[in-house]
Amino acid sequence: MPLFLDLLRSETAASPERRAAALAGLKAYQEAPRPAPRTPKPVVASAGRASLRDYGGSGIPVVFIPSLINPPFVLDLARGNSLLRWMVRQGVRPLLVDWGSPTPADREQDVAAHIEQLLVPMLRALKRPPALVGYCLGGTMATAAACLTPVAGVASIAAPWHFEGYGDALGPMSDLWDQSHEICDALGLVPMEVLQAGFWQLDPRRTVSKYERFARLKPGSAEARGFVALEDWANAGAPLTFGAGRQLFDEFLSADLPGRGQWRIGGKAVGPQALDCPSIGFVSLTDRIVPAATAARFEQNVELSMGHVGMIVGGRARAALWEPLAHWLRMLRRTR
Repeated sequence: MPLFLDLLRSETAASPERRAAALAGLKAYQEAPRPAPRTPKPVVASAGRASLRDYGGSGIPVVFIPSLINPPFVLDLARGNSLLRWMVRQGVRPLLVDWGSPTPADREQDVAAHIEQLLVPMLRALKRPPALVGYCLGGTMATAAACLTPVAGVASIAAPWHFEGYGDALGPMSDLWDQSHEICDALGLVPMEVLQAGFWQLDPRRTVSKYERFARLKPGSAEARGFVALEDWANAGAPLTFGAGRQLFDEFLSADLPGRGQWRIGGKAVGPQALDCPSIGFVSLTDRIVPAATAARFEQNVELSMGHVGMIVGGRARAALWEPLAHWLRMLRRTR
């Protein structure tokens, strides 16, 4: 909250009216009713603190890999707006990776260790090689995992690979890590607030204006409920391990090891160029969280004009992303 209020003060310094509207929207969001939590899906495999949750269906097994940042339930956001539940009806058996919550004892686990020690063992526990669908950093991790163990195919959604593509945003991100490094090292974890502050800096105007807009919505309307569900996801999430934060900031954002073809896991080079399975990449030309310039090139590439989160849960998501992804997965099944 203090971080948001600092951002609010700077963005609305010349407009008390905007500040009042945003504060009204923030208050309405905080007081909005929430539905009862849904029962978690059953676990079919686990490794360490991570688990693989089964959404049912009898089609091709597809492991959906969310980012380490924010909870996995954006892929199952709400009734009527769930990519995973919709996929069940498309001849797909979705399995969702739940990364769990790290503790300071996990401090040395970097992104590569999450792949090698948590993700790959769960993939190998399945009866047949699954297809992988990774979102955001989960797409980066899916691409790397597919270089380490047999999979039926890889789909990457809004995933960074060429981190130098962040351009001018790299400076503020580097400054944020410099300011947070010492306390994160002491904790053994990177609190969600540190990461959230980085996202807000990418588009501070929108961070404030969305609450101004929410203040004008009819309480309890479908649009208002959708906003609350999405904001609850965006404001939640377990911390990162210190090792994952250090690798993300130092080796990815600063040194761009993946983009330069120098990221190795267990001594093996990983990247789109090393894949020996069908692959497809979905990238948005208007994504401000993961700009198009950071995207890798795959066997097939689909360009969208939607926001980073909108391509998963927005009003046009089904036609623009869900349906093409389901079609690719069905075609994958026919060719195996």
